[in-house]
Amino acid sequence: MTSLILDRRSLLAGMAATAALPSLAAAAPNAPASFLVVGDWGRDGAQHQRDVAVQMGKLAQAQRSRFVVSVGDNFYDNGVQSVSDPQWQSSYEQVYTDPALQVPWYVALGNHDYRGNPQAQLDYARTSPRWHMPQRYYQVSGAQAGAAQIDLFVIDTSPTVHKYRDKVDSVIARNIATQDVGAQLAWLDKALAASTARWKLVIGHHTIRSGGSGHGETPEMVEQVLPILQRRGVTAYIFGHDHDLQHIARDGLHYIGCGGGSEVRPVAKVEGTRFCAERSGFAAMTVGASGLSLEFTDYTGASLYRSMIAS
Repeated sequence: MTSLILDRRSLLAGMAATAALPSLAAAAPNAPASFLVVGDWGRDGAQHQRDVAVQMGKLAQAQRSRFVVSVGDNFYDNGVQSVSDPQWQSSYEQVYTDPALQVPWYVALGNHDYRGNPQAQLDYARTSPRWHMPQRYYQVSGAQAGAAQIDLFVIDTSPTVHKYRDKVDSVIARNIATQDVGAQLAWLDKALAASTARWKLVIGHHTIRSGGSGHGETPEMVEQVLPILQRRGVTAYIFGHDHDLQHIARDGLHYIGCGGGSEVRPVAKVEGTRFCAERSGFAAMTVGASGLSLEFTDYTGASLYRSMIAS
């Protein structure tokens, strides 16, 4: 009898814990679904990283966010070395602690991640219930993400950038040398062509269009990736690399810059800029019957900007 009582208590406790988290499978096909986007964040909680994390948790709870997208540069300055690297705790597990953030994180690699051991971030996905990185580039369907009407395409942008390959005998050059850019671009083109989603969102680290003072446009991304996005009817390219928040409408699509996860730098308007801010913060996107919306929130919880980017 005692064992039955304990088993029942364990079952109820497990049910309560599960109920505390958003259920991806429970989402109705056309129900509104929100998710958060953050980038350039891994600084052991410093430079507003922890403040941003607190506000992410509050908004995720209020909106019942289904998942989080990270656009890369997950760990500064030199990535992580293994699944037991202490930065997993100091920059991730002990920072993004709110229960509402214990949802899937769909993660891209950034250039700083390539200065460590990028494979360690794929390996961590095999041990973590929320860190998702099955490959260096991959697709997440709307059904899988719990956000109907969208498909996500996470790409690995660092191998496209020529200057990293020119760093002779550097860690980043050695890591990038093993990657086949042509194969990735062919995959992206084919995957986008096959998608029947109402809105296609491509996630990567490096910029295409940007007014950020740190980097600005990435010529290789403009040359190699932009034509694919235009040809395949992509709604938005979501990126980091420049440490700021941006919304640019140009080239027939939207560019959403979410590199304000911790440190920030100055940013200026460029052709097509609808919003830009030198503020630590993150984005929330909501998929609903009326369209696809965007909101930027800063590290204090202030809503900086809202826009309906597709309908």
